[in-house]
Amino acid sequence: MPESQSYDTNKFIHPSQAGGIEAYTIDEGPARGVRALCVNTGGGLRYRVLADRGLDIDQAFHHQNSLTFLSHKGVTPPTRGFDRGLDWLKGFPVGLLTSCGPFNTGGPAKDAGEELGLHGPHSNSGATIESVVQPRPHEGLMAMSITGSVKYGAFYGPCVELRRTISSTLGTNAISIADEFYNAGNQDVPHAWLLHINLGYPLIDAGAEFCYDAIKVDPIDSEPSRRHFRNGVNYKRIPGPLEAHRGADSVVAYLYPKPKNGLATVSVINRKLGIGLAIRYNPKEFPRCGNWQHWGPREYVTALEPMNGGVEGRDKDRANGWLDTLKAGGRKSYRYQIEVVSDRAGLENLRQLNR
Repeated sequence: MPESQSYDTNKFIHPSQAGGIEAYTIDEGPARGVRALCVNTGGGLRYRVLADRGLDIDQAFHHQNSLTFLSHKGVTPPTRGFDRGLDWLKGFPVGLLTSCGPFNTGGPAKDAGEELGLHGPHSNSGATIESVVQPRPHEGLMAMSITGSVKYGAFYGPCVELRRTISSTLGTNAISIADEFYNAGNQDVPHAWLLHINLGYPLIDAGAEFCYDAIKVDPIDSEPSRRHFRNGVNYKRIPGPLEAHRGADSVVAYLYPKPKNGLATVSVINRKLGIGLAIRYNPKEFPRCGNWQHWGPREYVTALEPMNGGVEGRDKDRANGWLDTLKAGGRKSYRYQIEVVSDRAGLENLRQLNR
């Protein structure tokens, strides 16, 4: 990560002149009543954390450039009414980070006698804010963070809690996230966790490219995905909008990037803009990374998705031996980082992943 810039604290008195976190409640449109926290890192990166959508992140900008894609309807309040089938999509704001789980990820499925909707309940769950830590540059304290908790389940269980901390450092362009799950119940429960990290225009544009060094790339079991992610096709090169991707048509593959110093890196760079976005995570926590490519006109979006399971339904995860378990009284932790890269050396390091 680039070093934080220095600040002459004799030239300002309010820390917000350099950066920080601002909280408010959205008061208009479908999102009315949703609590939000806007983070300005002071290095060019700004992002919005939605407290009522599981402390996920929707808007994200580096200077004037959006990094992500936002759905037509945008943010909506959380509701358990979207737990069935594909209804989750009706409230999907897209955005930089939509977390999926914690009991199932992927498509609707019936598993162990339970009907499961797309991607689980997390995105439609509100959080309790525990702390907001502001930077204090006049005291040499540059860190800022948001910590909160999300509870899922019902009487008789499951009874699971997530504690999430999102942090940045004043003057830099990275988001560090720590997720810790605790099974407060008295029964073991299935556990799945997927980071739907969504990227959009203008970061994503014709000629931009994915950068990663994968041991293997496995398309999901669909003919379009097998056709796209095969030898002889440059599936790392991003095209313009495609007529073939109107509606729900898209392609998906599982990536298995090689770790370096214990961390895997998947990224995308746009040389025209001179920026890239890198995601770093521990492959022991997330054994595979999905790559969703959906190049529909106006719905032009892609995602890189570290996950501990798959995207084809919990029944298939169980059959594949991918289904994890959160033991009664047990904990599981995940650490990962999303960084905007704009220096020449950093961009070249990401490009080297493809060589």
